[in-house]
Amino acid sequence: MLNVSESTEGDIVVISLEGRLDTATSADFDFALEPHTSQDTRLLVDCGGVQYVSSAGLRVFLMAAKKLQKTGGKLVLCNMSPSVREVFDIAGFSKILHIESDREAGLKALAG
Repeated sequence: MLNVSESTEGDIVVISLEGRLDTATSADFDFALEPHTSQDTRLLVDCGGVQYVSSAGLRVFLMAAKKLQKTGGKLVLCNMSPSVREVFDIAGFSKILHIESDREAGLKALAG
């Protein structure tokens, strides 16, 4: 189960995730991102409530980043637990995606 909520901080869209991001839930996450990845959105994904990420979840992050790069938007992830961050590190995604320690740092990275 994955809960996805959306809010805005100024002109930055914030997507907050809670639960497991796996094969069963990655399509829901992709669907929630879709309206934002087709334009030049500054998007912050708060992963503070994510307990688990599978390769299917990683793929959604990667595809969203690629779509935003094409449209001039930007994706920043933040607030990962150590176990989720480890998955990103092992997969090499920490080197290709922008990850900040907390929401405040993520918002600051998108504001500049």
